[in-house]
Amino acid sequence: MTLLEEAIQARHSVRQYIDKPIEADKLQSLRDTIDLCNREGGTHLQLITDEPLAFSKSNAPMYGKFTNVRNYIAIVAPKGNEGSELAGYYGERVVLHAQTLGLNTCWVGLTFKNIKTAYTVAPGEELKAVIALGYGATQGVQHPQKKSIEDVTINKSNQPLPEWFIKGVEAALLAPTAVNQQKFTFILNADQSVQAQTKFSLIGYTHLDLGIVKCHFELASGHKL
Repeated sequence: MTLLEEAIQARHSVRQYIDKPIEADKLQSLRDTIDLCNREGGTHLQLITDEPLAFSKSNAPMYGKFTNVRNYIAIVAPKGNEGSELAGYYGERVVLHAQTLGLNTCWVGLTFKNIKTAYTVAPGEELKAVIALGYGATQGVQHPQKKSIEDVTINKSNQPLPEWFIKGVEAALLAPTAVNQQKFTFILNADQSVQAQTKFSLIGYTHLDLGIVKCHFELASGHKL
């Protein structure tokens, strides 16, 4: 099992953090990963440090109150659904790298104050979400799994699901999605190629979520979508 696969298993959303600065070498490692993701994916992810205003007061406590968040990643990407998918995919790559560094994270779509001076947005881009970052007061807990492999797969191959495909879907089911909605489906075609689709949701964020689960699937299965 690779470090990133271990991170998929270990990562849980964390909203409460301790007042401990992130070491300079870890910040640089995060910046290097963000730079790589931006070059590869055409995203504009940005690491924001020592900025206490975005999480100074939760705007929607029903989704969980945040404490001691002074560092976060601004998930800036091209406008539209394709940009949202890229944002999810590469944002999750950074999340998993942060986990390997001993840091905790949480994807956040609503419960933060948008501090527009903390990051930059180029024409044609938008802020999709942010990722809280730091040393968690706890390591978080895994959400009860709402869906099974059968619930989120379609097998068009007329053969039993291969082990690599099952492994990928299991990892996808561990991925964070908005309010744990898991509005995605993986399709195994007759030629063993795989497609991933999302479903409509009143909550939104389904294309961002799709990018996140694609990231998990590819890392765990070793197969590109």
